[in-house]
Amino acid sequence: MADGWCTDTGESVYRSRDAVKNLRIRVRIQRVTSTAALSQHLHQQVLSQQDRGVIELDTFSSQTQAASTSSLEYASDAEELVVGWQEKFFSQYEVDLYQTESNCQTPLERQYHTEIMAMERSKRRQNQRIFTYTDFDRFSKWEEQAQSLLIPAQSTPTFLAERMANVRHRRQERRPVESVVPKSRLITWEPSEEFIKNSHIINTPVQTMHIMGDLGPSGKLGLKENEYILCTIKADGNGVITIKPDFNNNRGAYRLETQGEKREVWRLYLENASSDIHAEEKEREQRMYRDLYTRHKDYLNSLVGQDFEMPPPGILRLIVNGEIVSAQGYEYDNLYVHFFLDLPNNWSSVPFHGLSGVTQTCRTSSVGKDVAFFSYPFSFETFFHKEDESDGSLPQWPVLYFKVLSLDFWQRYRTEGYGFLVIPSTPGYHRMTCRTWRPLQSGTVAELRRFFIGGAPELEDISYVRVPGTFKGKRLSRFGFRTQTTGSVTFTLNCIQHARAFIDASTLKKRRQTVLDQLGGHSQQGSVYNVLEAFQRARNRMQEARETLPRDLINTSAQLNSESSA
Repeated sequence: MADGWCTDTGESVYRSRDAVKNLRIRVRIQRVTSTAALSQHLHQQVLSQQDRGVIELDTFSSQTQAASTSSLEYASDAEELVVGWQEKFFSQYEVDLYQTESNCQTPLERQYHTEIMAMERSKRRQNQRIFTYTDFDRFSKWEEQAQSLLIPAQSTPTFLAERMANVRHRRQERRPVESVVPKSRLITWEPSEEFIKNSHIINTPVQTMHIMGDLGPSGKLGLKENEYILCTIKADGNGVITIKPDFNNNRGAYRLETQGEKREVWRLYLENASSDIHAEEKEREQRMYRDLYTRHKDYLNSLVGQDFEMPPPGILRLIVNGEIVSAQGYEYDNLYVHFFLDLPNNWSSVPFHGLSGVTQTCRTSSVGKDVAFFSYPFSFETFFHKEDESDGSLPQWPVLYFKVLSLDFWQRYRTEGYGFLVIPSTPGYHRMTCRTWRPLQSGTVAELRRFFIGGAPELEDISYVRVPGTFKGKRLSRFGFRTQTTGSVTFTLNCIQHARAFIDASTLKKRRQTVLDQLGGHSQQGSVYNVLEAFQRARNRMQEARETLPRDLINTSAQLNSESSA
């Protein structure tokens, strides 16, 4: 603040839960010139002389005429108006323009013509200098930048600001936009700087309103060059309201200086004139919100259901939501993974639910090591039901078998490695890295064939990576089978176990806790005291035993010595 003026003309952002239609702003402008100051001084001098009653007749008449003239000028140099959100107040230019019906082309302009004619007939015009441009009027940000008073040194707008101005200007014209979807190159892998600039547009739907002022001479209102922006209000659907400049809030007035030969200075005051909500309305609004939230909660509960879906008794439901994160350490590029889930005995899956899958082909990225990031999600849902309850053996868990392959330029694949992953028996989040290997043929010819024409030794049964399911013997011999260690594959698993037995166990545990809680306080204290007393007696007995043990040993050794000497 300098010399009583408020120099902070930046915008302020508010967030309101109330409807923006309840916003009211009191705007007051006042001319600060030598003529206005002299008129105000003469008016005060006349009032003081009238109070003293010592004034001549001709002086009184002349000063009264001067005071009346100056009062009219002072009244025309100051104006105050309360403006609501998107409330239309017409300027003198619009009144002169829309009075002629032939100048009205659009439905909005014809509506303005009807309102102006009704206002002229009733002679109830509230404003002279202060008027508004609503969101429906053709007033773009180009005019706002050209007619802004509160920024003395006009800065060059940024590229993003110009693009945003064009976006809003197109939205104001309400012209249909024909969207053209490119049929090729949906993804630009190497965007240029010009492409980035043209694509970096934030098109958030925002409503804008401008409070304007006609700061021309008293007898020359209605000229476009004398229109200046006093305040700009923006609001979006999220309750965010932006006001530029901010309310004065007991600070000095904003300084407005017109352009041209007569540089006149004006004061601008902005005040929040929105009425406070009454206690009854506030309570009614809170009840409405509570009722709305309750209904929304009931609606969500109706979608989910009151009863939690439970598997049949004696069945364990296992849900695995996993992801093949990455693969690294392999010889060739363009990797993909083929996997399937093997279910042991007593396990089953949902009908028509696939238990296998293939990832996309992924190129390696040189970040420390050559890593191929797949981020491929998969999901399995299986059920375990033990038919023979007398069998006391532990159940076997499903196994995820996978093999890593590479693709060359001629669309020929090579086997890069085999691996397996046993589904964890504990629920929760698991991150696991599995090492892989591949069969190896001796000799240089096999490596040349693998490099030039693709192909490599493969396993007929991928379960041979572990113990094959068809193997019934006691020992599995792999003597003479040559392999080579390759890379590794990283998995993340989120395992969920669902069974009715879990609910029964937790219910039984709660019942036990309830029985213990129902015991009286004196009985619990008595049991604790008895336990402590028993520990004390046992401790005393052990102490006595330690003290008597050496004496017995001494007596026994003395008797043995006497018997040996005899």
